[in-house]
Amino acid sequence: MTKRDYYEVLGVPKNASKADIKRAYRKLALKYHPDRNKGPEAAEKFKEVSEAYAVLSDDKKRAQYDQYGHADFDQMYSQEDIFRTANAKDFEDIFEDMGFGFGGDPFGGMFGSLFGQMFRGGAGGRRREAGADLEVRIEITLEEAAEGAKKDIAYHHSKACPRCRGSGNEPGTSAKQCDKCRGRGQVKQARRAGPMSFYTVTTCPKCRGQGSIAENPCRECGGAGKTSAAEHIKVDIPAGIQSGMRLHMAGLGEYGKDRPGDLFVRVYIAPHDKFERDGNDLWINVPISFARAALGGEIDVPTLFSKAKLHVPSGTQSHTVFRLRDEGMPRLHGSGKGDEMVRVIVKVPEKLSRKQKKLLKEFEGERQERGFFDIF
Repeated sequence: MTKRDYYEVLGVPKNASKADIKRAYRKLALKYHPDRNKGPEAAEKFKEVSEAYAVLSDDKKRAQYDQYGHADFDQMYSQEDIFRTANAKDFEDIFEDMGFGFGGDPFGGMFGSLFGQMFRGGAGGRRREAGADLEVRIEITLEEAAEGAKKDIAYHHSKACPRCRGSGNEPGTSAKQCDKCRGRGQVKQARRAGPMSFYTVTTCPKCRGQGSIAENPCRECGGAGKTSAAEHIKVDIPAGIQSGMRLHMAGLGEYGKDRPGDLFVRVYIAPHDKFERDGNDLWINVPISFARAALGGEIDVPTLFSKAKLHVPSGTQSHTVFRLRDEGMPRLHGSGKGDEMVRVIVKVPEKLSRKQKKLLKEFEGERQERGFFDIF
């Protein structure tokens, strides 16, 4: 499903200040908070505005979102990534201002419980087990980044145990209910601070949140329900990808009884021997002779896959920059290309023949006769 623009979700312009974004979120969170709004769409609306705020209130994520857009930002961060790295204290202050207390660590208390229900499917019963996300890193060439590529990736991750099919029990046996949490997977502890009572809910230490304990653990996986396996996959690298971006491969992470984690492929681009990349533009230094700079003319300039002709005007100074249109990198998931920026470097010859020396002396003498002098 296509996500709405985060600025549109919060109803703020793209140049909105952090204070404007916070005010907009507070108003919408109060409207859609599940404790106040029992409507069928309230939880989804609350999740949507909270995700938008988690991104736009973070300077780094907001800058990446503004630069790359929704589609590419989603490849860099999963929904759980966004909330995992969100400013917990910021959310805590907002909800406390609205009258929703947290009672301790916001991500381990109400905040964690609230978003955990929405992202992992409901509350109550045993702790739902989602597999952990994995990240692998690969390096590609600048040419591969420009054209796109298919890369073979090998990595290890856990899969459901083939013997017990993920149950953790020996085939033909079953688990018993945990007597500590009575199958809930969580235990509640109370503490007092003066006249106030606080309750914290934590994962049951005996069954580790499963709500049950294997009486006869599977002898292949030891009751874990999973085993390690080697995986080989092909990954499509999109043309125009930036170094450091992540590609999101849903469901290819670690095994989880309720759902697997995701795999993120972080792509790095190796340094090039000729070009430097700046966004979608490519920069190159091209040496030219003193005579060519003085007289002007056409020179051959390398491009990423070929070469192009560049006209150098007479009197060109060293380090002058020329632009070759559409000879840069393709725009990621867009149309067109960046440009190639050519910086010409005038090379002074280190060794001269007698004839060359004579000609240069004549040239220098003529300059002085005409009144041209070097200025230091």
